[in-house]
Amino acid sequence: MFNIVTVQKPADQALRQDGLSLLLPAGFTTSLKLQTPQWTQDWDGLADSWNRLPPDAHLKDGGHYRRRRHACFVQELASGALEQVAHRAHWQPTDYNALHGGFERWFDPVEPAVAQAPAWLELLASLGQLFARVKPVPRWYIEAHQFRIDTTEGVGRPTPEGAHRDGVDFVVVLLVARRGVKGGETRVFDAHGPDGVRFLMQEPLTALLLDDERVIHETTPIFPADGQDRQGGVRDTLVLTYRADGFQAP
Repeated sequence: MFNIVTVQKPADQALRQDGLSLLLPAGFTTSLKLQTPQWTQDWDGLADSWNRLPPDAHLKDGGHYRRRRHACFVQELASGALEQVAHRAHWQPTDYNALHGGFERWFDPVEPAVAQAPAWLELLASLGQLFARVKPVPRWYIEAHQFRIDTTEGVGRPTPEGAHRDGVDFVVVLLVARRGVKGGETRVFDAHGPDGVRFLMQEPLTALLLDDERVIHETTPIFPADGQDRQGGVRDTLVLTYRADGFQAP
């Protein structure tokens, strides 16, 4: 089922056929029809906001390796409107997240200047339009998560819950930065069979698009790169989820 050849297919075709699409930096903006070079310049200006993420206070494994912010949006496909909605808790059922599911997790909101930046809004809208070509729906309920995983404690876990689905329609994992680390292999498996693929996301603007109903995914722990001080190792991502049936709630 899975083949890295997916990177050579149009993203919507790859999602229909394989349940995933891997966008490489060279084709990222073209695939999503983003307005380059202005979009790239504007996006680079947002990357510094990952340096201001507060700690994740809800880690149940006792670790202190994750920082994050969270925001929610609704996209109306017919009109093209994309609006941020009132800040809300992030909630998942235990069926999808056995470690952190079943309770409301309140995270600090994405900074207003980031959440309303043209490059941020254009990215969310372009992905929503792409997913609507795969699954036509009237609107998307979008959750955005800024993550920083660090190696300050010697190890950082991008997915402490293990291989999982998110209970949504589509998931995006966009690499924003990776510095001073080794590990962090991305693994995607058929949710209903033995097939899978594994690879390393290393360059900023590498993006993994997933059909959450068809695949499960995880990222292995990161460690300080050989010869690197563990204080400086980070892996920054933007994770976006698109769901047609409203935000998940208790």
